[in-house]
Amino acid sequence: MRYPVVIHKDPESAYGVTVPDLPGCFSAGDTMDDALSEVVEAIECHVEGLLVDGEPIPAPQPIEQHQANPDYADGVWAFVNVDIGKLSGKTRRVNVTLPERILTLMDKYAAEHGATRSGLIAEAALEYLASRENAA
Repeated sequence: MRYPVVIHKDPESAYGVTVPDLPGCFSAGDTMDDALSEVVEAIECHVEGLLVDGEPIPAPQPIEQHQANPDYADGVWAFVNVDIGKLSGKTRRVNVTLPERILTLMDKYAAEHGATRSGLIAEAALEYLASRENAA
């Protein structure tokens, strides 16, 4: 999943990173690169906890939806990619039949975004389920 994050830096502090779509998920780092790496791990842990608890995974929203929030004023926005296909520990092999053209598009997209086919399918399924949960 591709999550928008907001980064803040106060004088004499580390870079703080907040994930608006995952309330309570935040991280920090001494450099911008460290902060962005650390927030990926924070998102993975947060999502893992939601999966273990049987909670829905909130779908990432566009940055524009969060920018009006005063908590994020003066922050720098970025995106981080999280491969949720590797989360929740145990995996199970399933046989899925899809049209070849769709598989080609999926593989191309996954390769361009540093993901895997399995991760992309898991991400798509979770985003779909989250959208249905929000619609209910």
